[in-house]
Amino acid sequence: MYCNVNFVCIETIVLASNNLNKLEEIQVLLGSQFSVIPQHVFDISPIEETGATFEENALLKAKSVYDIVGRPVIADDSGLEVAVLDNQPGIYSRRFAGNNATDDDNIEKLLRKMHKIPLANRAARFRCVIAVLGARSIDQPVLFQGEWIGYIAENRAGRNGFGYDPIFVDLESNRTAAELNAVEKNKISHRAKAIQSLKSYLVGDD
Repeated sequence: MYCNVNFVCIETIVLASNNLNKLEEIQVLLGSQFSVIPQHVFDISPIEETGATFEENALLKAKSVYDIVGRPVIADDSGLEVAVLDNQPGIYSRRFAGNNATDDDNIEKLLRKMHKIPLANRAARFRCVIAVLGARSIDQPVLFQGEWIGYIAENRAGRNGFGYDPIFVDLESNRTAAELNAVEKNKISHRAKAIQSLKSYLVGDD
């Protein structure tokens, strides 16, 4: 933690990721009271996600980075679960179409797998699990979760966001996540819900 010339104290938190889209989203959600820095600042290579669940992967990443930096760390593991596909892609969301797959590759594979599935059976949800370690002088991890309910569109729509946003339709607004602006998305997304709980914990409101 450091305090600026106006005596406003800002806590620095390491994000166990080098994903700049995720970093930017988390920084906005946590607000100016916190400074989120990626793990590559400490020359840490990507952590292999070998867990069988979002929870296991979040804990694995948080512990791995915390053991190196020895300061507060948050790790996010999140993904898309499609009911009719037995909750695929799930923990493999980022590499659904292969280890070096792009967002477009993953979207195309999912749309191909679902091209004959009627709209009524395209229910899906985004899930986010965040592990925090080392905050509030506590050396045991704490987990926070959020989910976003919707369905998979038949075609892409929108230019905002990242990942599966162009084909994930928010159930209430009936717009894809990519059609929402950042302010709208950050009020209702799975990550927003998890981060809100995390923020309350960090400032001691839990």
